[in-house]
Amino acid sequence: MRNSLWGMGTATLAQLLSQDGVSPAGEVSTVSDQDPLQVRTPHFPPRAKNCIYIYLEGGPSQMDLYDPKPQLNKLDGQPLPDSFLENVQFAFLQKESARIKGTPRKFAQHGESGMNFSDLLPHLATCADDLCMVRSVHSDQFNHVPAQLLMNCGSAIAGRPSLGSWMTYGLGSEANNLPAFVSLVTTGRGIPGGSASWSSGFLPSNYSGVLFGNQGSTVSNLQTPAGMSPALQRATVKGINDLNQLRMQDVGDPELASRMHSYELAFRLQSSAPELVDLSGESKATLDRYGFGRKEPEIASNRGGKGLFEAFSYNCLLARRLVERGVRMVNIIHSSWDHHSRLDAELTHNSLMVDQPIAALIQDLKLHGLLDDTLVIIGSEFGRTPLGENRPGFKKITGRDHHPFAFTILMAGGGVKPGTTYGASDEIGWHTIENPVHVHDLHATILHLFGLDHTQLTYRLQGRDFRLTDVHGHVVHDILA
Repeated sequence: MRNSLWGMGTATLAQLLSQDGVSPAGEVSTVSDQDPLQVRTPHFPPRAKNCIYIYLEGGPSQMDLYDPKPQLNKLDGQPLPDSFLENVQFAFLQKESARIKGTPRKFAQHGESGMNFSDLLPHLATCADDLCMVRSVHSDQFNHVPAQLLMNCGSAIAGRPSLGSWMTYGLGSEANNLPAFVSLVTTGRGIPGGSASWSSGFLPSNYSGVLFGNQGSTVSNLQTPAGMSPALQRATVKGINDLNQLRMQDVGDPELASRMHSYELAFRLQSSAPELVDLSGESKATLDRYGFGRKEPEIASNRGGKGLFEAFSYNCLLARRLVERGVRMVNIIHSSWDHHSRLDAELTHNSLMVDQPIAALIQDLKLHGLLDDTLVIIGSEFGRTPLGENRPGFKKITGRDHHPFAFTILMAGGGVKPGTTYGASDEIGWHTIENPVHVHDLHATILHLFGLDHTQLTYRLQGRDFRLTDVHGHVVHDILA
């Protein structure tokens, strides 16, 4: 009798825990116990299979790169009307003495679409007819970390799953011997918020991004320790996983299953990663196209360090090789575009670093027949203000502050409408005035391209269903091909 009651209590507890996402049972996840990353059927036919998200951390200046505003130069040095500044917060800018800042950049139309690019992006401009430029993106956050979390995870609160994690949770991966989701950083940790921007949050850790390096060994600890044979290593992994399996049967913790799958993937990665990172099979023309061997200009700056040009070229080429091998999501993260001062010098330096490799990536995806199935996103957490940075202690106004009210992102391939410029901001780039696209709308649209209904892709935790777009978001059908 006691055993029966104990069994009923255990079953009831398991059901309650599953409803809160504690165990993989029930409707919490469609992931198999055998393989949480098995390929799963989307909600409807997808347009894209893989995603390369180039994240230019810090906020590139849209009015110096993508969105010409002739009125800025006409009003250079003049104050904004007080009505523009009411209830507006800035990171550093002083409202009382703020003045409009023009731009020295020259813009021209490119391709049959006539898409505008500044003189800082001559290579990317050649891809105009493959790109969809959205000039009306807006955010709720004006400081870096919360804005980055919102852009990458759909919430300004840390601990939520990232876009790549939601995608791999919903779709799985075709890359049996590589991670489903890879993050590539050009320098350091790559982003002020660190790994939160590619974390799986409250989803099982199988869906977290795996950080690859770009110098020395791309994947750390690949070499088997001296004296350990493949058979011994295989037996070690099996023994550890057998113990984890026994423990999981007792406690039902899905993280133990994630740990077991991670051990298995790490073992397989030892054989697949060397071929992935070996570029000897790439032609010299390909390497030249990506900008390998470029001379890196000197810049008196405290950002980054030597070798960043080569690292960014490497990451762009590696991204193509990753999606070629079935990796679902690749983040390429480059910082920093946070130009509060010395805007002209640092924007020139950063643009020179990324312009050629990004254009080469888009062209290379086309050449390999991958662009139709691969969505490329080029974006950031916000843009820059039309006002010059006038922080106390700055002798000259040479930079721009954060601006979340209207900024630009680019997309290519994966079912977006090529050669399209969508949305608009006012004559100085302050507010969106045509076809506003909130970050939640952007996420809903990205998931839609992958055959996922953002309202249906949910994970139950603590008594409620969570999703990437929270209770917001609308698909922007006008930019779909």
